[in-house]
Amino acid sequence: MSRLVFVLNGPNLNLLGKRQPHIYGHETLADVERDCRELAKELNLDIRFHQSNREYELIDWIHEAREIAGGIVMNPAAFTHTSMAILVYGDPGRTQHLRAAGDRGAHLQRAQA
Repeated sequence: MSRLVFVLNGPNLNLLGKRQPHIYGHETLADVERDCRELAKELNLDIRFHQSNREYELIDWIHEAREIAGGIVMNPAAFTHTSMAILVYGDPGRTQHLRAAGDRGAHLQRAQA
């Protein structure tokens, strides 16, 4: 099995630490990437860390990861609620969010991805 893991981040996560820091904190996406790389090193994993505001790019990375990676960790952000294409990206994959579903507005309670 490949030791490569794709870490994918959806729309607006490039604004971490700047947009609504009272909700999402002051940690930036660069901080998250640093932490992921440190953990990957401890676990003897390689990672490819990507962020995009464009759904098609995330889908292209998912397809690439399915061919060459041992896993995918993804925070689809707003695409959680709107993307049928990201709905089931299949194994190996894990979706991770910054906030619990119950902490979101009523219109965001139902996730697609």
